[in-house]
Amino acid sequence: MLSWEQTPAETTTKEYTQIAQYDGYGGLCQRAWVEIDLTALTHNIKQLKNILSPQTELMAVVKADAYGHGAITVSQTALQAGASWLGVATIPEGIELREAGIEAPILLLGATHTPEQVKAIAHWHLQPTICTAKQALIFSEVLATLDRYLPVHAKLDTGMSRLGTPWQEATEFVQLIEHLPNLRLASVYSHLATADSPDRTIMLQQQQRFEQAIAQIKTSGVKPSSLHLANSAAALSHPNLHYDLVRVGLATYGLYPALHLQDVVNLKPVMQVKARVTQVKTITVGTGVSYGYQFIADRPTQIAVVGVGYADGIPRNLSNKMQALIRGRFVQQVGAVTMDQLMLDVTDIPDLEVGEVVTLLGKDGKYQITADDWAASLGTISWEIICGFKHRLPRVAVNY
Repeated sequence: MLSWEQTPAETTTKEYTQIAQYDGYGGLCQRAWVEIDLTALTHNIKQLKNILSPQTELMAVVKADAYGHGAITVSQTALQAGASWLGVATIPEGIELREAGIEAPILLLGATHTPEQVKAIAHWHLQPTICTAKQALIFSEVLATLDRYLPVHAKLDTGMSRLGTPWQEATEFVQLIEHLPNLRLASVYSHLATADSPDRTIMLQQQQRFEQAIAQIKTSGVKPSSLHLANSAAALSHPNLHYDLVRVGLATYGLYPALHLQDVVNLKPVMQVKARVTQVKTITVGTGVSYGYQFIADRPTQIAVVGVGYADGIPRNLSNKMQALIRGRFVQQVGAVTMDQLMLDVTDIPDLEVGEVVTLLGKDGKYQITADDWAASLGTISWEIICGFKHRLPRVAVNY
């Protein structure tokens, strides 16, 4: 376990450099931070690999800075643990990984069209998603001027109604890519809209469309070397959707896409969010707390001010709805969450001192607060919670 009296070994990567600041008293000069448990991340990758057949590869989806966990360190750890592909949404995300020395294949999941984008993709050895015939032609024309060829991935829209060529037009689309001189068809894939639902109707319809499109493509004489369809939910629940590759995002980070999938594998949350108490005070009956006095004390109350707020990614709508953990005990957040600070009712925590650690997300003792807990309170999804922590909170790699 990382001690706050020592420098983490992982401070060399870009997303962790902020933590190497000392306050002169033996501790790190941080009011709040995000801990990334690399042991849990390794565990999750291995658990996921265990449910795949030997010929099925695993792509760790590390877009959005690895869902807020730190793309470089997460990518390095995931690859060491058994992932063989990485998935990103944008060209800069891919470049960041290449600049860090990562050589694994990287799939761009987002759409790219301009000549400048094509040149950047080719230069950095990224692999683009091709969604339309027009996009394929642009890529081929630009690559011809560079005297380069590029592996590309043809995306079909089987029901997501987002990126991709309609599945009914798959044969003509893939044949075009196959015959363009500067493109090499690396895979054909699609994306599932409802794989996390217990009702399999729409998912099975998408699978049938995908299978029908692939059968027609093969009949035309094109033999795709790789097929992929499964996201985290499908990877956990439906082995017949694994094909040659699964694209795993949320499950990589130890969270389940749906409650009914929690018994499939044992995943461990990778992220914990912690902060320090910055002041402790006692207020009297009738005293209001924070902007708008959303909380008014009905008893003498000890208040702990904590150095983290909505500018760091703590949702303001959790005001008076969230709990935190101190010394392994739950305490209630009170008053409006402010930009840089929030307040806790710590009346039942004796002799609390400035500098003590508060767990906002994560485990302390036998209790745990998860991104799912916050999501349930807010009527949203855990993906949004973990992607929301801002980068003035340093990411600190730990091994628990």
